[in-house]
Amino acid sequence: MRHTGPQVVDRATWEDARGVLLQQEKALTRMKDAISAARRRMPIVRVRSDYAFEGPEGRVTLLELFQGRDQLIVQHFMFAPDWTQGCDGCSMMAERVGPLSHLHARRTSFVLTSRAPLPRLLTFRDRMGWDLPWYSTIGDAFTPSSAPRSTARSTRRSASSCVGARRCSTPGPPTRVERNRS
Repeated sequence: MRHTGPQVVDRATWEDARGVLLQQEKALTRMKDAISAARRRMPIVRVRSDYAFEGPEGRVTLLELFQGRDQLIVQHFMFAPDWTQGCDGCSMMAERVGPLSHLHARRTSFVLTSRAPLPRLLTFRDRMGWDLPWYSTIGDAFTPSSAPRSTARSTRRSASSCVGARRCSTPGPPTRVERNRS
């Protein structure tokens, strides 16, 4: 059987190849740093403040979702009003969120939002064994497409298309909103 892996070379040849790769890695890091800095300098978009959400405690506003913290991550969880359970991909994401105490330590709140009625969302959440805060947007205009566009302070979740009864294609990043300190 013939070996199809990397070529076996002497130490000097390896060090030369490693030096070339190291320069490419450093250039990539500098490019990522420059792009990150450009993202932080982007202008921001004012977000409507009168959005309402239905949660276990009743109706709450967008500002109340912050729970007194500086930042809020809103993950739109695909769960249509007529579905009996949530999207498979979104469910997999929710399984991996981890303890919210890590976000809270960084002055960040996290919530899921969906278009389905709240009782259906909470029943599904309990069945899955999650304790993530989940709010219904039913009856309100808040959707991923109404969220702010990508900025240094807010990242819009790209509108995903859902196929079938519970699958999302290309679930995008969550919406991140930062409170105005003025």
